Amino acid sequence: MSVLRRAVLLAGLLGIAAGAGFPAPARGEPVAVHDFRGKALSLAAPARRIVCLIESALSGIFMLGEAQRVVGVATSVYRGDVFPYYAALDERIGKKTLPAPGNWDFVSIEGVLALRPDLVILWAQQSEAIAALEERGIPVFGVFIRRLEDVYREIEALGALTGNPARAREVVDFTRSEIGRLRGRAEALPRERRPSVYFMWAQGDLETSCGGSTVQDLIELAGGRNVCEALEAEHAIVNLERLIAWNPQVIVLWPNERRDPADILRDPRWRSIAAVREGRVHELPEVFLCDLWTLKFPYPVKLLHRWLYPGEAGGIDAAREKGRMLRALYGRSLP
Repeated sequence: MSVLRRAVLLAGLLGIAAGAGFPAPARGEPVAVHDFRGKALSLAAPARRIVCLIESALSGIFMLGEAQRVVGVATSVYRGDVFPYYAALDERIGKKTLPAPGNWDFVSIEGVLALRPDLVILWAQQSEAIAALEERGIPVFGVFIRRLEDVYREIEALGALTGNPARAREVVDFTRSEIGRLRGRAEALPRERRPSVYFMWAQGDLETSCGGSTVQDLIELAGGRNVCEALEAEHAIVNLERLIAWNPQVIVLWPNERRDPADILRDPRWRSIAAVREGRVHELPEVFLCDLWTLKFPYPVKLLHRWLYPGEAGGIDAAREKGRMLRALYGRSLP
């Protein structure tokens, strides 16, 4: 690229940033990270124009205070109960002016290219879209979160990619501290006394996560036992007979617009399960607050612990914990 053309392009990028109501990001030192495919990414400077089509990564970028670098988001931020939160974090989302050229299940290559990104963030399994973008010389950071440690790794990489490693360390340290307290509490509970838990995804009553998953981390940190922990699977479909045999003491639903605890409690197929007989069926609140693939991970752990040990003295104040978490991670309370 000629010096003149480079100068014109830089001027254009600065103008776009200013027009969005944000100061243009300052240039910084070269960046080198590895993504979750093991692919090495090298940028001459922190990314200035990011298309982020993973909602959890977008949430992380906002935690870093780097919203001004985002020029494209996932379509999911404009849907459901996550929208008011993102609208409060970025007025462009609130006005629905920030382009959304794809999501975890679809990417408009033309839509992404039109935004002239210098970095695109996608799920690592979106191999066709990644190949199409990399063939055009656009760096792609592929993400795949399996366990809690992957969340820390993602935020640290985003800190490097946006030129803000100090803030990345700050929010990671906050969450590590929270998790440390929760882990200490859980480890003090004898394993044989921990309630057994069945986790239900919104896709179907018999869709769950077992050993080696983020859900496994959630249940263990809350002081419970995952009924299918012996089966290594991030996503599993089980049959009802097996679930009845496991006989969970507590059932937890991922936020679900089509099904709620009352539906499970009324379903005659489930009546023999201990959790149903004892009315211990619960649903996590909004996805934004309980996203297991972000540093908000401790909040659903605290909620689950409260459901597992309802008579515990000095129990968790969910409203207070929510406000504390949002202020620490985003710098303010949200609607």
